[in-house]
Amino acid sequence: MATSERAEQILTQMAESNPELIERLIGAQIQNIENSGLDPKTHALVRIASLISVGAPSASFAWQVSLARESGAHADEIAGVLVAVAPTAGLPRVVAAAPQIADALGTY
Repeated sequence: MATSERAEQILTQMAESNPELIERLIGAQIQNIENSGLDPKTHALVRIASLISVGAPSASFAWQVSLARESGAHADEIAGVLVAVAPTAGLPRVVAAAPQIADALGTY
């Protein structure tokens, strides 16, 4: 199956770290934080919780943990997110996410 022209363009721009695309993506992230009404640290921790809940891939955790750390979140707070979501997300999701988060924190 061939990729569409739009898909090819987006993938090429991402692979080349196109500054305009990166700026749009970061702008969308900043706008989402502002729209949420949450401070950046809380926003990042909530997003880590949502990534755990949906069984996100490791690249998602690496990026979001990085944003959380840049926003002032400590490793203990990020680990606390795992504990907090375990009853609702389920232990299998938490156990699957733990090594990915530990790797993103540089502790694994």
